[in-house]
Amino acid sequence: MTGMHFTPKGYGGHRRNPDEVKRDGWKEQGLLAVAIDDDRLTWSERELVRQLGERLYGKLEREARHG
Repeated sequence: MTGMHFTPKGYGGHRRNPDEVKRDGWKEQGLLAVAIDDDRLTWSERELVRQLGERLYGKLEREARHG
């Protein structure tokens, strides 16, 4: 079968940047990946992200070492 190539989305060809992967995850699967220090967020939004992360997964390693 020459000439026929099938590659799943994300394999081969165009490499998506991290923001494209995050956007596609949100739009296609309802998954949200947010960096706690994303400067597009206000302080209160970052605080909400931190609280949600701690509730679901525990304290950040960098905070747990210092406290």
